[in-house]
Amino acid sequence: MAYQARFPALFAVLGIKTDGTALTALDFLPLGTPVLEPQDAVSRQVCTQLQAYLADPLFRFDLPLALHGTAFQSKVWQALRQIPSGSTQSYGELAKLLHSAPRAVGQACGANPIPVIIPCHRVLARDGLGGFMNSTGGDSLAIKRWLLQHER
Repeated sequence: MAYQARFPALFAVLGIKTDGTALTALDFLPLGTPVLEPQDAVSRQVCTQLQAYLADPLFRFDLPLALHGTAFQSKVWQALRQIPSGSTQSYGELAKLLHSAPRAVGQACGANPIPVIIPCHRVLARDGLGGFMNSTGGDSLAIKRWLLQHER
């Protein structure tokens, strides 16, 4: 996978993909993955804003995004962007807002190509943490916990 930058964070190395005009994906790579300085203006902007978010969890991202998903996924991703830092919603609450089902919302969250910036980590199960990045354990949940703790 070709990245335009690999940004080091405390919980992972963030693989940043752009199309030259917008951010297209953000991947969580293992700690220790070699850092890659930004290769274009968009990846430079992403790294600058990620650094600002890590310094201040109330920072609001303002990046050009190129999202490719279904109409429903796009609707969920837009709703996720409305959840303020330090707040959470349940899959059920979000589903009710979108006139959908919690499982469908969870699947759209799992398909989110730009986590952190589109904050799917702020969506929780009714009775616990829920999943993250289509996983219910391991490194994924450790990253979700870190992000939520950072924003508290």
